[in-house]
Amino acid sequence: LVRGCACRGTAGFVHVSCLAEQAKILCDEAEENNLDIKAKNERFRRWQECSLCEQTYHGGVKCALGWACWRTYVGRPEVDWARRDAMMQLGNGLADVDHHEDALPVREAELAIHRRLGLPEENILGVQTNLALTYSCLGRKEESLRMRRDVYYGRLKLHGEENESTLETANNYAWGLCGLERFEEAKA
Repeated sequence: LVRGCACRGTAGFVHVSCLAEQAKILCDEAEENNLDIKAKNERFRRWQECSLCEQTYHGGVKCALGWACWRTYVGRPEVDWARRDAMMQLGNGLADVDHHEDALPVREAELAIHRRLGLPEENILGVQTNLALTYSCLGRKEESLRMRRDVYYGRLKLHGEENESTLETANNYAWGLCGLERFEEAKA
C-alpha cells in the first residue's frame, strides 16, 4: 500500500496496481465509447493525479505509475496518442525520483517521435522543455541552454512576446544563462 496524494484516512492508501488498473479501465472506456479528446485527456489524467483529491502523484508512486502506463501502451503504434502520452508519463515519473540518466533516453525518443510524426510545434516545444530540464539535472548545462533558447524562440514565433508561456520560457532561458554566469546575455 502507498500514499501518493492528499487523501486522508483509508482513502489515502492504495495499491499502485489498483491505481493503474483504474486508469486503464477509464481510458479504455473513453476509446470504446469514442469520446472526444477532452474526455480522453480527462481520463488519462488518472495516470498522474488522484481522482478524489486531484493532487498530482509524486515520488515513487508517480514513477511506478509512469512505468505501468508505459507497459500498458508500449505495444501500440507510434502514432497512437496514448503511447506518446505514456512515454511522457514515464519520463516525468523517472525525473520525479531523480533518475535523470534513465529519463534522458525516454525524453530523447519522445522528441524524435514528435518530430518524425510532424506533431504541432507547441507539442514539440513542450517535449524540448522537459528535455532541457533533464539535461540541466544531469549537469549538461550548455545543452540545456541551447534547448531552452530554441524553446524560447519557438514560443516567441508562435505566440509573441507578451504571451504567458513565452514569458515563462524567457525566464527559464535567462536562469540558464545565469547558471553559466553569462549575466550580460541574461540581461538582454
